[in-house]
Amino acid sequence: MKKLFIYYSNTGNGDAVSGFFESKGYDIRKVIPKKELPKSFFFKIMTGGFLAGLHVKSKLKDFDPDVSAYDEIVIGSPIWNGLPASPINTVLRDVDLTQKKVYFVLYSGSGSAPKAVQLLKDKYNAEVVELREPKQDPEFGKKLAAKFAD
Repeated sequence: MKKLFIYYSNTGNGDAVSGFFESKGYDIRKVIPKKELPKSFFFKIMTGGFLAGLHVKSKLKDFDPDVSAYDEIVIGSPIWNGLPASPINTVLRDVDLTQKKVYFVLYSGSGSAPKAVQLLKDKYNAEVVELREPKQDPEFGKKLAAKFAD
């Protein structure tokens, strides 16, 4: 069974999570938008939240949407304005998730995003794991290990 972790990371939380999945034998695809967010933290959260709230799909650099070789897909996203980040909106538009076992891993400062969780469960019939600032929490792997055993 081939497994893939597709993720976006703006602050390093997704990169921390990708290390967990890589150690479990998942292939990794990092999503990189063509246009970066502003450098200022304030403008970064305002811009990101605005884009996510409008369900904007970011243009991506060299992203391969072909997942036909995989049985299981895990998608990692920060939460912006209670929703998945705009680069992940592009992934969800472009990647064919039919006939795949799909999971989502969401990471945010609060560790809770009920609007995003409900949206993803309803639309993709997927399990969702929420993490609070994984790059600052050395125990986040235990929560993931409970869902993604070897």
